[in-house]
Amino acid sequence: MNNSGQTIHLKKEILVRIIKAFFSDNFERHTRLIPYDMRPKGMEVPYRCCVYKERAIIKDRTIAGLGFPIEEDDETVSLADYAKQALERKEISDKNLTVLQTACKGCATNRIYVTDLCQGCVARPCQSTCKFGAISIVNGRSVIDDTKCKKCQMCINACPYKAIVKISVPCEDSCPVGAIKKDETGFASIDHDKCINCGRCTAACPFGAVHERSQIIDILKAMKSDKKVIAMIAPSIIGQFPGNIYQLKTAIINSGFDDVYEVAQGADITANTEAKEFTERMGNGQNFMTTSCCAGYNQLIKKHLPEIKPFVSDTKTPLYYTAEIVKKEHPVAITVFVSPCVAKRAEGYDNRNVDYVMNYEELGALFIAKKIQIAELDEGKYTVEASKQARNFGYSGGVAESVKKSLKDEDSVKPCIVNGLNKDSIKQLKKYATDGVCEGCNLIEVMCCEGGCIGGNATINNQKTAKKLIDNFTQNSEDISKI
Repeated sequence: MNNSGQTIHLKKEILVRIIKAFFSDNFERHTRLIPYDMRPKGMEVPYRCCVYKERAIIKDRTIAGLGFPIEEDDETVSLADYAKQALERKEISDKNLTVLQTACKGCATNRIYVTDLCQGCVARPCQSTCKFGAISIVNGRSVIDDTKCKKCQMCINACPYKAIVKISVPCEDSCPVGAIKKDETGFASIDHDKCINCGRCTAACPFGAVHERSQIIDILKAMKSDKKVIAMIAPSIIGQFPGNIYQLKTAIINSGFDDVYEVAQGADITANTEAKEFTERMGNGQNFMTTSCCAGYNQLIKKHLPEIKPFVSDTKTPLYYTAEIVKKEHPVAITVFVSPCVAKRAEGYDNRNVDYVMNYEELGALFIAKKIQIAELDEGKYTVEASKQARNFGYSGGVAESVKKSLKDEDSVKPCIVNGLNKDSIKQLKKYATDGVCEGCNLIEVMCCEGGCIGGNATINNQKTAKKLIDNFTQNSEDISKI
């Protein structure tokens, strides 16, 4: 789901500069200079009208990279002051996304519009097709009444001249729950009470105006403390970086972590526990059960779809079980989940065993800042503590397959895969909940991102390559039934 354009490169460059500034002799000063170092006087500006506009946007991106919301910036606070505040910060926020109004284009209103290509034809197919009476003929041309239009797009399909178009607002169109809209200023604004942290808006905006609030400074501070800092890496990480998983673990330790745990071991616990729960629920006459490991889906249930809660598995997520293991073995350690998406920040905030969340982009920036070349490192002596199916949790269909393989009677599972949350799939889930049945299915796997975790908003590699790398790695892994 990630946007691989220039906005990603800008975000990465700023993160790298923030990390380098942190390890420099003067964090505040070097942070303040980031916009000027990136856009020095006399430089030909690549994107905006002038160097001052670009510096303003870079400043806002840096503020988000330091972990602060742009909405609360009064423009008089310098980046040096923000850097100081980041060093003094004791707690992280539960609001994970922020909108950079300096970068936001303030797109035209999302609507159906008749262009000048309209020929005023006699047949009036657009008018006769519209079921809501939204189209009238004025001076021989079609005109759409926005107050009546339901945006069904039937008129677009009916027009023989393709004269009717949909004017899109990418961030609004991408949001499955209507959590991002224009505010009174005309710029995008996030309603955090509705937001499920799916991250679609961050990937959809071609201007990179929606930004995650990073916890990188909090993590780097922990590394400088006298406490042990442990990374917990998601199963989908296998397909994201050069080299193999063992070299990656070495790279993570070289970057400042004291130890690395694979969340795949928690995935095995999730799969086995969910399999037992599935058997019990089916034995008690329940028609279907949905999985519960996707943080975005869990946010959807909490904020928008409470009616499906009785059908959702009570089993905890792989992160939950892994963090529990880590805290039992290292009670005073700082735990950092390395994640493919925004939604896991929300899960981490609600879990007392997870201190911070770092995404794949941030980990990649840390490697660059510390000049770590993963493919050149030794593999180290790491034990494999997870099954093939647990490592497959990273892509769509993997969770259902793991539950199925955990059962003695695999044929008892009739899976249905919800590959990505959007308005249509949410509507379908609501129907399942209302009817109390999913025809021909008794286990529904729900993944917020299309493709699963390998399609998360903070992933680095494309899905096809990532899945192939995971499949190649798991060829020699043990089956979950043997662990």
